Amino acid sequence: MSYDSVYKPGLFAEQTILVTGGGSGIGRCVAHELAHLGAHVVLVGRKQDKLEATCGEIAEDGGSASWQVCDIRDEVSVQGMVKAVLAERGRIHHLVNNAGGQFPAPLIGINQKGFETVVRTNLVGGFLVAKEVYLQSLSKHGGAIVNMLADMWGGMPGMGHSGAARAGMDNFTKTAAYEWGHAGVRVNAVAPGWIASSGMDTYPESMKAMIRGLKDHVPLQRIGTESEVASAIVFLLSPGANFISGNTIRIDGAASQGTRAWTLGKGDTSQPYDGFHRAYLPDVFKED
Repeated sequence: MSYDSVYKPGLFAEQTILVTGGGSGIGRCVAHELAHLGAHVVLVGRKQDKLEATCGEIAEDGGSASWQVCDIRDEVSVQGMVKAVLAERGRIHHLVNNAGGQFPAPLIGINQKGFETVVRTNLVGGFLVAKEVYLQSLSKHGGAIVNMLADMWGGMPGMGHSGAARAGMDNFTKTAAYEWGHAGVRVNAVAPGWIASSGMDTYPESMKAMIRGLKDHVPLQRIGTESEVASAIVFLLSPGANFISGNTIRIDGAASQGTRAWTLGKGDTSQPYDGFHRAYLPDVFKED
């Protein structure tokens, strides 16, 4: 089997696309679809074993990929990583700024170190990678950047550190789009809602019942797939989005709209798109 993309074959032929956090979850799915569409994908992350595993999958499927171990929170490391990619590939055409992470806690349960760690991962790291890719490559040739956000418009109770960082990334996206547009660089973002991804299995046992009930709070009455996020990212990188910049696409089944005063209707007619042939259902949903 191969990735069942809705986009035409060869869409990114002979292009090099950097995907941070590409060893697992949504980043892994994005990397597979981009490779299926002809790109050479460079996976960036902190854990070499995950990066190697995903590169191996892509190679088995006939795609082209390589990896770079890098802590995106460290400016010197990011500068060296981008330089190394350019030495090997000559040019970076696009960037998927996907890497991130957080932990559940109320605001009063987050100390300074924990807050700063999440902000460095979800905001500072994304800024550093985008800036270096722009300075070392995109500023010379143009290209597109897609940043990763989350549904933080109504606040993020239980994850205030991540909400603050993601809100900052939304503003950074707009600013970078305006400042870098003269170089032919487009900067957009996606904000996934509740997605059936491996990250769902990182939360504690006490949250499992809540996670399984998330679909009841989505107007489309289901949670999303990794493929549905990847396809939006691919569109924003594609020529079809060449006059779209400074925007954020919410991929959440309209969960971020409306108010809790409105009772959602019940239904099961919304059909998911799942083109990722190597996707797997998170364990938390197998108990449902």
